[in-house]
Parts: sequence; C-alpha cells; structure tokens
Amino acid sequence: MRETYHEEGKWWVSPYNFIPEVRQDLMLPPKVQIHDATLRDGEQTPGVVFSVADKIAIAQKMDEIGVERIEAGMPAVSPQDAEAIKEISKLGLKSKIFTFARAMKADIDMALECGADGVIIEVPIGYPKLTTQFGWTWKDVFEKSRDVINYAREQGLYAVYFPYDTTRARPQDLENLCKAVMNESPPDSIGIVDTMGCATPEAIKYMVRWVKDMTGLPIEIHTHNDFGMGVATELAAVTAGAEVVHSCGNGLGERTGNAALEELMLGLDLLYGYETGYKLDKLPELGELLSRLSNVPIARNKPILGSGNFIRESGIGIQYVMNDPLVMFGTHPALTGREGEVVLGKKSGKASVVYKLGQLGLGEVSDDQSGQILNRVKQRGIEKRDTLTDEEFTAIVADVRAA
Repeated sequence: MRETYHEEGKWWVSPYNFIPEVRQDLMLPPKVQIHDATLRDGEQTPGVVFSVADKIAIAQKMDEIGVERIEAGMPAVSPQDAEAIKEISKLGLKSKIFTFARAMKADIDMALECGADGVIIEVPIGYPKLTTQFGWTWKDVFEKSRDVINYAREQGLYAVYFPYDTTRARPQDLENLCKAVMNESPPDSIGIVDTMGCATPEAIKYMVRWVKDMTGLPIEIHTHNDFGMGVATELAAVTAGAEVVHSCGNGLGERTGNAALEELMLGLDLLYGYETGYKLDKLPELGELLSRLSNVPIARNKPILGSGNFIRESGIGIQYVMNDPLVMFGTHPALTGREGEVVLGKKSGKASVVYKLGQLGLGEVSDDQSGQILNRVKQRGIEKRDTLTDEEFTAIVADVRAA
C-alpha cells in the first residue's frame, strides 16, 4: 500500500491523509475490490435501457479499466437480460461475472445457465420493508435464505448474502439473521446495504465492525447517494475493514444514484493509497460511453468526469493551469485522460488575455490594448452570462487593434 500524498506530475493530495495520527486508527484491509452494478442497478435509473450490445460494450470497457467484478444483470428480469449475461460470460474477461438473484433456487439455476462466477442473493431486512412491504419477520427472511445460500455454494458459485436496507434494520433483527445464517448456511461474504442512502459514515463504520464481528465474513458495502454521501460512506466502510465496494459508473442508479465508480477508484488509489492498477486515463471513455447509452448527461462539475473540472476562468494563477497544474488541482488532468483549459469571461485577468493570444497565435499587443481587450472580454462575459468562444475573443482582438 502506498503511503505518499504526492507523485511528481500525477497528483498532490493532502499529506494529512497519511500521517500516523490519522492512519493508526484505520482498519484498512490489504486489498479492496470493486463490484460494479451499472448493468443492473445502473439500468434501474428511470428511463435507462441497455441493449445486449450496450451491456457487452460497457463490460468490455470496465474490464479494460480493471474492475474486478461486474454484476451483469438479473436473469429473471427478461430473456434479454439473461442473454446479455451469457454473452458477457463468454468473453473471457478478467473481471468476475456476477448476477443478481432473489432468494429462490430458480434464480440460482439461471445464474448457472448464464455462466456466472457468483451471485448476489437479495433479501429484505430493513424494518419498514419487513413490516409494511412484506409482512415478514427476520425468521421468515432466514427460512427463505438458508437453502438458497447453501445451494448456490454447492453449485460452485460465490455467494454474497445481501440483506438490503440493512441500515434501517432493527439491531435485533439483523443480529438474529446473521447468527442464524452463520449457523446453518454461511455465505462467502455479506453485504451492508444503505438502500436509502441515509446512514452517516460513522454509522457505516460501526455496522461494518459489528457485522464482521458477528460473522467473521468479508464485508461488502453497497450505498446510494440520497444525502450526497454514497462514496464517502463506502470509503468509510473500507476504513473499518470492508473488502468490497459496490458502484455504478457515472453514479447511475435509482433516485440520486449509487456510489460512483470513478470516484471510488480515485479515492481508493490517491486518498487511501491502494495501488489499484486501474487505468484511470480510460475513465472518460467509460463515462462518455455510459452517458451516450443511458442518455443521462454528465454534469459539468461532476467529480472526475465533469467537463469543467480542469477549466480556469479566474485570472489568478492562470499560468499554472498548463505549466504546473498541481498548483491549481489535486490531480494532473492527464492522470484521468484530460487536459487543462483556460477560458475567458467576467473573472479573467490580463494574464488570461496574454495566454489566449499566444494559444490562438494572435501575436502580441500593447499593455494598453491588453487592458482594452480585457475590459471587452469582461463586458461580453457579463452580457452573455457565460465564457467566450475563441471566435468571440478573436473578434474583440481585431476590433481593438483596428481602433
């Protein structure tokens, strides 16, 4: 595991992330894997439908980047979903292929027919769901789970037990379920699922330690982003010992989405020091592919993938954007396959004008002309309520020179 905050020309994050006073209380596992659910949970974004060809293309790009596990879908949903999983399983990817399943032997048989390596076995445990949606007790959940977990493992599948809405479970229900399962049908790992995205990082850390103590199993964390903390809570889970984080590319998913794949990757690698080997420079390719196929645009200020992340309008420090970007950003744009950019608008300064003149090959101007150009640029930015295009700037320069 890396223990440095800075690599020349690549990134420069906070050194306080790595000081002993911060690291000594972390229970970081030796390795963390990413389980990406874009092809299942991501497709549950309202209005998103991936074709078989779409899912194959997405899986191939994720495999190229280095995602360890791909949840390729839920075969029971439709024949097309089953076909996609089968085709992905035939590709010979390095990524392990998982399916999503109800606690039913029929769903396990479908996973086997599709050639999957593992299965996510979902059951409810959140108290509102048990009492209102299902009318079950924890005992009902266990009775429905026991034989299915055992059957999946007997068939050679990696079985992840997934009691969803975990963060709204009554403590006694979750404890009773975990103990019963471990006595009669221990899975390979168990998930803590913040289905409604309503747990704090501190609560997630507590739950990871608690469930690990109860079961002795590897812990998987699956969160949603309802309070804007999906990635933060998953990384918090890692600091308490969780070995697998679940994600969706571009933060797709129901409501506010799931923990974003690309944000987790950089968080694990740069903020916590895991030498993941992920091809971070390929993330924009995956992001653009998902945005096009899902018809869900990427916000300009979206972490990692936003088009405005390495753009500078303010004139202060403009010289560093292109020449020494780690002065202005935590990561070099090239780390994630990007480039820095200087734009002109209301907040620009003379240094911005001089830079843009050189970039566009427009030659030099006098100091007085530079001031006039800057005033015109600012006025145009105010009128337009946006930044200027290169054509607008070129026209301003020509007008000032002709005056």
